Amino acid sequence: MILGILIAISACSGKKSTEVQNAVNQTTIAATEVTTGLEIGQRAPELNFKTPNGQEMMLSSYRGKMVLIDFWASWCMPCRIENPNLVEVYRKYQNKNFTRGEGFSIYSVSLDTDKNAWTQGIESDKLVWEAHVSDLNGWHAEPALLYKVEAIPANFLVDAEGIIIAKNLRAEALGAMMESLVR
Repeated sequence: MILGILIAISACSGKKSTEVQNAVNQTTIAATEVTTGLEIGQRAPELNFKTPNGQEMMLSSYRGKMVLIDFWASWCMPCRIENPNLVEVYRKYQNKNFTRGEGFSIYSVSLDTDKNAWTQGIESDKLVWEAHVSDLNGWHAEPALLYKVEAIPANFLVDAEGIIIAKNLRAEALGAMMESLVR
């Protein structure tokens, strides 16, 4: 889109194509300068882990959507108390258009060690989104180590480009943030 705008500007302003190319190059450089990390404004590290049925699920497969990366476990009572709120937010916003993405999903990362407890937690809490992953290593889970998760529930809200825009939103704060981003 930016390239199209720059080309249109050059056609209207009579700029030479080399000037347009330089502007495109600068735009591309600026877009790629986002570093990967865990702070707001940084690109969220890639996650690629298995679902309960053994299918690999990549976080980046949700690019274009707003995504809440949610760390939880079936044995975590605060997580289980928060889950109905996540279900409500997911149902309300899954098909909305946002200023920073089209649609909303949740990428749930479980710190369980028991597959049956994990799948029963998903079922009993009615966690209806498709992205549920775990390596079943509990606190030693690779995603938790990568994201430096020291307590759960923990979450990261990322935009359509995978940029972290908020962290650790719970209850009303999550709903308010989502509402503020609706287009």
